[in-house]
Amino acid sequence: MEQVRGVERKKSRQKALLDMATHSEGFRANRAARQKVLVEDYVELISDLLSEGQEARQVDIAGRLGVSQPTVAKMLARLSAEGLVTQKPYRGVFLTDAGQAMANKARHRHGIVEAFLLALGISEENARIDAEGIEHYVGEETLTVFEKALNKGLANFMKTLPET
Repeated sequence: MEQVRGVERKKSRQKALLDMATHSEGFRANRAARQKVLVEDYVELISDLLSEGQEARQVDIAGRLGVSQPTVAKMLARLSAEGLVTQKPYRGVFLTDAGQAMANKARHRHGIVEAFLLALGISEENARIDAEGIEHYVGEETLTVFEKALNKGLANFMKTLPET
């Protein structure tokens, strides 16, 4: 009997296994998102610093991201090579049009994810922290549904649910 159960369990697990193309797509998307995470974080922070009237200097970026200045210097060289930033001696870092567009998109994604988490009842602190990670990995379809749920009154709906 035990052997039969083991076979049944194995068969049920096999049925749950996705086809190879579908299975690998999730991993491919995750790898692509991981490659963008740092780039998006940097351009979004640079945009935020500049929009608040501050200069985006290496020391400021390093302090806010909790990394060393040499780490920032390497990333800024990469961002410059990708056409996302320009650097002016003694003046800091500035975003190109492409860099600003990326920052705007990242900020928009972050806003939707954070608002969605807040609507679910997540604390402000945890929503902010979790949104910082989720924003890079959530797909466009999911993001669109998050936004639709928010626009249709998700926060009000959540308030009607009993406490658990």
